[in-house]
Amino acid sequence: MNRFALLSLYRSLTRHKLYAALNVGGLAVGIAVFLVLGLYARFETSYEKWLPRHDRVYVAQTVWNLPESPFNGAYPYTMGGLLEQLREDFPGVVGTRIRGGRNGGTVIRGGVATSADVAQVDASFFDVFDLPMVRGSGSALRQPANVLISETLARRYFGTSDPIGQTLTIAVDKAVNYRVAGVFRDLPANSDLRISLLVPLPATPPSEQWFHWGSSSLQTFLRFDTPQAARAFEQKLPPFVDRRGLADMGKDASKIQQITLLPLTRMHLEPAGSASASAKITVVTLAIVGLLTLLVAIVNYVNLATARANLRAREVAMRKVLGADRLALVRQFLGEAVLTVGIAALLGLILAELSLPLVNAAGGLSLTIPYALVVPALMVLTLVVGLLAGFYPALLLSRYPAASVLASARSPGGGRVGTRVREGLVVLQFGLAIAFMVGTAVLVAQTRHVRQSDLGFQREGLMLLLSTRDNLVGADRTRMIAAAIRDLPSVRSAAIGNNAAGGSGEDNADNVPLPGVAGDGPSLRWIITGPDFFKVYGARVLAGRVFDAAHRDDDALARDMASGINIVINRQAVSTLGFRSPQEAIGKTVGGKRPRTIIGVVEDMRFFSPRQPNSATYYVYYSQPEKAFTAVVSIRYTGDPRVTMDALRTIWQRSVPQVPFEAATADTQLTKFYEADDRATRLFAIGAGLAVLIGCVGLWGLASYNTQMRIKEIGIRKTLGASSADIARLLVGQFLRPVLLANLVAWPLAFVAMRTWLTGFDDRVALSPLFFIGGSVLATVIAVLTVLGQSLRASRAAPAWALRHE
Repeated sequence: MNRFALLSLYRSLTRHKLYAALNVGGLAVGIAVFLVLGLYARFETSYEKWLPRHDRVYVAQTVWNLPESPFNGAYPYTMGGLLEQLREDFPGVVGTRIRGGRNGGTVIRGGVATSADVAQVDASFFDVFDLPMVRGSGSALRQPANVLISETLARRYFGTSDPIGQTLTIAVDKAVNYRVAGVFRDLPANSDLRISLLVPLPATPPSEQWFHWGSSSLQTFLRFDTPQAARAFEQKLPPFVDRRGLADMGKDASKIQQITLLPLTRMHLEPAGSASASAKITVVTLAIVGLLTLLVAIVNYVNLATARANLRAREVAMRKVLGADRLALVRQFLGEAVLTVGIAALLGLILAELSLPLVNAAGGLSLTIPYALVVPALMVLTLVVGLLAGFYPALLLSRYPAASVLASARSPGGGRVGTRVREGLVVLQFGLAIAFMVGTAVLVAQTRHVRQSDLGFQREGLMLLLSTRDNLVGADRTRMIAAAIRDLPSVRSAAIGNNAAGGSGEDNADNVPLPGVAGDGPSLRWIITGPDFFKVYGARVLAGRVFDAAHRDDDALARDMASGINIVINRQAVSTLGFRSPQEAIGKTVGGKRPRTIIGVVEDMRFFSPRQPNSATYYVYYSQPEKAFTAVVSIRYTGDPRVTMDALRTIWQRSVPQVPFEAATADTQLTKFYEADDRATRLFAIGAGLAVLIGCVGLWGLASYNTQMRIKEIGIRKTLGASSADIARLLVGQFLRPVLLANLVAWPLAFVAMRTWLTGFDDRVALSPLFFIGGSVLATVIAVLTVLGQSLRASRAAPAWALRHE
């Protein structure tokens, strides 16, 4: 472009400031949304890619396939001894294990215990994970008394002094003094490996279930030189499972439990169990929102550019008269489009930078703009979008015949074809806008539903003491602490179990054979309960009774499993076990060689994520539940939760000061299940709202243009007797037609997208027609309000002025 073309662009932008602002502003907002949501998608898909040789690392997954089991699906955890057995059967396997991680242990200094991200790993850890070292070497893990520490913890514990050779007391299964032998760099935010302290795995298995097939103790990672080698190794695993799992799971063990390999970089978006699809869908959905918002902005630009083409028609005609050919004009207008998009891209980058703190706060994120990547990407985007957005306006402007334009013999706005193109673009714009409105309404309704739905227990006034899960506490101290809690004035009752609201404890299941039915029977989740467990949770009894200390036969600790125990089941288990009603189940015995007699049925209590199917569950009674492998104290309290929390902290610090205090209300524990969907809903609503705003801006610009083009027509109509209301209805109706047609685009798109998203929830709202009707009505109201001002102003113009209008 020469300086005359640049001057022409400058005059075009400054002469029509409002339309320039609509053009550039709409594109800038669209690019900003695209940038922010693109950064989010990039961040979510970049997990573990910071690791050297990350493409060679695979996590071993346990894949369950049991009849009606709540645990069916793939889990990135294995039994503790899997790697040892793999090395025995396949010499040369390169791998490591990670036991712990996030809050995986405790650091004790000066008699004060604090939770830390402690991970027990094999000496071969650095053969798989090349963590960047600041001091020392990964080979230090070959010494059982050494620990490697992150930079942040090194500064926290030792300040500016040299940490090498210093001593730390770290407790996982028991308190042990370790010598700091190295410092590694902090792991970045885009990592699921929450590790601040690395200590060697103990030589003696820390659990009786270490070599038990069917148990899950830790994560096992393997390294292969090529993807082909990983696939070839994976094909050898079914016979390995059949051979090694024979004693614990019987013949054809690989049909029940498989071991598969998942690339490390896919682990973040393919989490455990039935929730594996939800994370990926969320990222893809938000990335599509960013792309569609940019598309709406591009459509808005094309619409306004073609609509306002007549303003430059005489300029084009004069250039042709002075010798400019069509190719030169196309080059000029394409160049102007690219420059306009470039200005919008710069403004969009500024908007994205300014909005990131708000987006991070709304989404609980820590996104930053990597300018070395974003600036070249924006340059490419500017070129592509500029050419795409400017192609049609350039062709339209350059084809005007000079003589007819100068003689005002024909309309330079594209004629009937141009009008139809603009209407089609409005349909596309508002189709996406309505789909966004419907989607936002469904997301908000679903997130509100899961927060307010009946969980089968009273979540208000319920508090959980989680510190008792620590192995250092022990059964005796847990019993003593629970007794002290019951004596607090604000506590109505307290009970111990191996699980609690929010999935805060163990997660176990086993098969329950049914009388007269071949096979192992359906798989049910089972939970250990102690005295007053159902009282604390306010469980609703549907039939029979719950456990009672007065019935000695209820105590599973006092009975042999072969002679049978009493159980309580939930509503879901009634149909799973083949009973027609809760009353029919009472007194029946199931379980085959391990008889279990049903004494009561309670309403389903949802302790877990709303994305997990509500599972059939049976409850077992222990008179001393603190003897369970994991113990959680559930507390029913009254009054201010802070008062009860402070009292719990005082009891804890007096009883077990060497273990960090951890307690939370049930609402707090349950909130972790909603955080990801809440974040996605907020980001979706932000993108959708801005897309709708861009569409409204474009519609306002088109309304203004259309009104201006029909000034003389309006004058004639008023001269012939049309009222202002008639004129307003005419103009508003013209724009309502494409908006109403937009529903044909919006409804199928929104229905497919929202149905796909809702399938990730077991407890979900119905995809009611009201969502679609409401979105359409709202879009119609917005469209009417957008063009009504222009229409009323045009309808009130004096006929004489309108007829003289040029």
